[in-house]
Amino acid sequence: MFIRKRRKPVSEINVVPYIDVMLVLLVIFMATAPLVTQGVKVDLPKAEAQTIESEDEAMMIVSVDAQGLYYLNVGDDPSSAMSAQAIADIVKTRLSVSPTTPVVVNGDGKVSYEKVIDLMVLLQRAGVPSVGLMTDPNEQS
Repeated sequence: MFIRKRRKPVSEINVVPYIDVMLVLLVIFMATAPLVTQGVKVDLPKAEAQTIESEDEAMMIVSVDAQGLYYLNVGDDPSSAMSAQAIADIVKTRLSVSPTTPVVVNGDGKVSYEKVIDLMVLLQRAGVPSVGLMTDPNEQS
């Protein structure tokens, strides 16, 4: 006679299919991650902005007024409008002398968003590693 042994139920999980799915997802994320990171790299201020402290050098403030004209707080006359190329040249020169100089964008609330982005792209091409955005501490939303 043939005696049949009773088998106990196996309480193990086969993790091989889960590992396969995880590796496929990892490859997909690795392939798509470089495509997603387009744009201008900026360090945006937090909701509760803190003052930037600079001990050694004065920060460069690049402003855009409501008409879309650019101004720089460095130079002979900080209240006169400058061309985009002139600002890029001055910023590049200042950063070559002192690369840790902070650069901040001060944009008028009525200027188009496109003008502010154009200015940040201009600063990025001039070699600015990170751009701060100025806020008015007295304004409440």
